[in-house]
Amino acid sequence: MERTLVVLRHAKSDWDAGVGDRERPLAKRGRRQAPETGRWLAEQGLAPDLALVSPAVRARQTWELERAELTAAGMAGGQTRVADAAYTFDGEALADLVRATRDAVRVLAIVSHNPACEDLVERATGELVTLPTSAVAVISLNEWTDVTSGQADLRYAGRPTP
Repeated sequence: MERTLVVLRHAKSDWDAGVGDRERPLAKRGRRQAPETGRWLAEQGLAPDLALVSPAVRARQTWELERAELTAAGMAGGQTRVADAAYTFDGEALADLVRATRDAVRVLAIVSHNPACEDLVERATGELVTLPTSAVAVISLNEWTDVTSGQADLRYAGRPTP
């Protein structure tokens, strides 16, 4: 049975906030970007059964805004879990999260950081992609354990535009 992995890079953060990396919030541009991505997810029917979100403030804020758009479209209901392991810049650490996902989950979203997001997509599909802030990659695979096979199908990669 097909599984869908939705890799979400957090929206644009505010580098002038004067706080540490984990506490950096979204910038004004990021607060505009994230809802656009959320609307796109809803249009594509990509409401996750489970979202694993980095504990970084910018990642949590990104998912809250994206999830609000899914809710507005009547598509909320999946579980959100803040996952310390998603605060990483290493694609293999994200792959570990995917491999540990229960079989009952059919659509998994991971909200994280670069270069980990791009690295995860490459490990899964064998394709190099560029994921700017608020970008998304949608990957189809047979089993969560196939995430580093290099054989998964890349269905979409980029920043959705309104």
